[in-house]
Amino acid sequence: MVKPPAPRRALTGIPAYRAGRPAFGGSAKLSSNENPFPPLAGVEAAIADAAGAVNRYPDFGSARLLQALSDRLGVDQDQISVGTGSVAVLVQVMTAMVEAGDEVVMPWRSFEAYPIIVQLSGATQVRVPLAPDHTHDLAAMASAINDKTRVVLICTPNNPTGSIVRRRDLLEFIERVPADVLVVVDEAYVEFVRDPDSPSALDLAVSRDNVLVLRTFSKAFGLANLRVGYGVGPRAIVQELRKTQLPFGISSVAEGAAIAALGGETELQRRVDVLVGERDRVLRELAAHPIEVPDSQGNFVWLPLGEGADEYAERCDEAGVVVRSFPGDGVRVTIGERAENDLWLSVLGSHLP
Repeated sequence: MVKPPAPRRALTGIPAYRAGRPAFGGSAKLSSNENPFPPLAGVEAAIADAAGAVNRYPDFGSARLLQALSDRLGVDQDQISVGTGSVAVLVQVMTAMVEAGDEVVMPWRSFEAYPIIVQLSGATQVRVPLAPDHTHDLAAMASAINDKTRVVLICTPNNPTGSIVRRRDLLEFIERVPADVLVVVDEAYVEFVRDPDSPSALDLAVSRDNVLVLRTFSKAFGLANLRVGYGVGPRAIVQELRKTQLPFGISSVAEGAAIAALGGETELQRRVDVLVGERDRVLRELAAHPIEVPDSQGNFVWLPLGEGADEYAERCDEAGVVVRSFPGDGVRVTIGERAENDLWLSVLGSHLP
């Protein structure tokens, strides 16, 4: 019998990405870490303007976006690689930097896409459990690095626990990482951070040869549907990442929207401050309940419910609130507008396992 075409062995047993469930019938959707506010001023106009040219290919190199990011961040354009979300830039990293037999060290639990992307690359994922306080166990992660390690992933604030990696701890960790291992610092939620001990790692990415920072327009900037992200790092690394970019991946519509969003700094900060205030209010409310809730610096909170995660998520769903369950570990609840948060808090205690 003639055998049909066979897929790559790397796809065997690959975990499926579980997106936050949509809300139906007026339910509050607190499952996907989305920004609840409408587009910033100027974004819809930029989208409408770009829509008139959708019969043409977008700029392959996203030159206008690179210039806007360069101006905002104070880094050279050749230190920036863009993609359809920071997830796509991480795919660039794995495509450019790892091969079959290599290892990638990552915290766990962390962003659900990490194991998928690593396995697709053909590399081996090395999951290092979080510390008991839901933070990265940097000592254990450093010990997991060996001569097969090519990339180490750091997620701060960590999705889904909201915990941060403090500045001094990150510096000490990077000093322990061999120079030929790339440290990728995922800062998808950096705009929501208020802890003074956790400034951005952007300066490390532009001053060291083995640090890359990932950012996105999906969260604070509210452009989740348009898929725009970027990485900042050493010129030599960025040059290789650009070779792996999906041709014409960022549409002119998405590029125009991202540039317009960058111009809305004042309103962006106001909205982020509102969400941070709601996050802190929710955390204070949670402190009255008999459940250990770690401090969060993202736009979400984490309930470490273990085996009771799915049951709790189902109860919330029945009460009109859609949250995100991670079976066997916990539940992540996005910070929405005040009324949505109040609805969830109103059913919180009676629905805990």
